Amino acid sequence: MIDLDPKIGGAIGAVVAIGIFLSRRAGVAMDRVVFVAAFVKAALILYATFESGPPVAEAFHQTFFPSTIDFATITTIVGGTVGGYITYAGAHRLLDKGTVGVENLGAVNRAALSGIAITGVLRYILFLAILGVVASGVVIDLSGKGANPAGQAFHSAAGDLGFRLFGAVFLASAMTSIIGAAYTSVSFLTAFKPDMTERQRNIATVGFIAISLIAYILITTPPAAMLVFVGGLNGLVLPIGLSIFMYAAWKRADLMHGYHYPRWLLILGVLTCILTWYMAYNSVGAIFAMLKG
Repeated sequence: MIDLDPKIGGAIGAVVAIGIFLSRRAGVAMDRVVFVAAFVKAALILYATFESGPPVAEAFHQTFFPSTIDFATITTIVGGTVGGYITYAGAHRLLDKGTVGVENLGAVNRAALSGIAITGVLRYILFLAILGVVASGVVIDLSGKGANPAGQAFHSAAGDLGFRLFGAVFLASAMTSIIGAAYTSVSFLTAFKPDMTERQRNIATVGFIAISLIAYILITTPPAAMLVFVGGLNGLVLPIGLSIFMYAAWKRADLMHGYHYPRWLLILGVLTCILTWYMAYNSVGAIFAMLKG
C-alpha cells in the first residue's frame, strides 16, 4: 500500500494484533477491528470489480455449468475458504461469549449462515474482479519470487490507485487472519487447560503471533505459491475435521447434551463429507506437486 518491504509490513500487522490482545478489552477490540476490516475490504473489492468490467453472464454460466472440472483447483479454493482456522473461529467466539446450548440455536444458525453468505459473496466478487482483468487480455504473472497475481490484477483494473487499494484489501485480510488464526489456535488450549484465565490466553495468543512472525520472516517461499499450497493442504485436512463432526452428530448424543440434528441435515452432511474425501483423494498428487514446484 505504501511501498514497504512485505516483511516490514507483516511485522507492523503483527505488532498491531499483539497490541489488540494486550489491551484490557481485547475481546471488544478484536470484534471491532475484524468488522471494520471486513467492511473496508468489501468496499474496495466492489470498486475493483466495477472497474474491471467482468463478463458476469459467462461467469454465472460457468459457475453452475462448468465446461471443465478441476478437483485440485476446487480443493484449493475450498481449503482456502473454509479450511484451517476459519471453520472454528466463529464457533469459538460464540462459545467465549456464552452463546451456547439449544436455547441459542437460532443465534448460532444466524451467525453461521451470515458468515457463510458474506464470505461466499466477497470471494465471488473478488473472483469477478480478477476475471474482468483476465478477460480483457491481461496475462497474470504467476511465476517468480516476486509474483503478485492479485496485486497485478488490481493494478490492471484501476491503475496505480487500484494497486494501492489492493494493498489496503490485503492489509484488511491480513489483520482478520492474524487475529482470527491466533485467537482460534490458542482457544483450542482451553480444552486441555480449562482453568486458563483470559489474561493467560491473551498472552499465549501474543506468543503465537510472535512465533508466526518469526517464521514468516525466515521463510523464503514465494507468498503466492505458499498461499496456493496452504489452501490445498487445508482442503486435505478439511474432510478429517468434517468426519469427526459427523461422527459426533450421529453417535455421540452425550456430547450434544441430548440434542439431535434434523435427519436431512445429517444426510446432507455425510454426503458433503464423502465429496470432500473424494476431492482430496483426486487432488493429493497435484497439491504435493505444487510443493515440489
